[in-house]
Amino acid sequence: MGDDEKVKEEALQIIGLYQNLPRLVVFDLDYTLWPFYCEFYNEDDMPYLFPQARGILYALKDKGIDMAIASRSPTPEIAKAFLDKLSIKSMFVAQEIFSSWTHKREHFQRIYRKTGFPYSSMLFFDDEERNTETVSKMDVTSILVGNGVNLAALRKGLSEFSQQSGLSCTS
Repeated sequence: MGDDEKVKEEALQIIGLYQNLPRLVVFDLDYTLWPFYCEFYNEDDMPYLFPQARGILYALKDKGIDMAIASRSPTPEIAKAFLDKLSIKSMFVAQEIFSSWTHKREHFQRIYRKTGFPYSSMLFFDDEERNTETVSKMDVTSILVGNGVNLAALRKGLSEFSQQSGLSCTS
């Protein structure tokens, strides 16, 4: 079993601990799904994800939890090319990738318009505190990640989402 499969299995176990799950999990890109700023690269470069990110994406997809991207990238064309190269572009029901000064507020308004999911049913991962603070005020459960999305961040996110939704862990 490869690393992605092991992470996926562990992520599925973590997800299985919670009765109340988000309907949509939203990810930032730079330093959240991958360990670099894509504006310092060009479309020909080969991108890569944080070690546990792909397994987590696969687990969420397996559980039928929709996913979206909210990125304030100044180079959306490179970010989209990287999602394509990583073969994960089709996993996201919404991809809001554009430069903005609203610290993701506008991104989430567009995601809401596209998906219809209430903010309270969303879980968001980002590496910038100002973004998680802004989006938290919109009633989105927001998790600040230090080393990208990993199993510990997933566990923390699902736990906080569950607590904010009024249901606690089943185990």
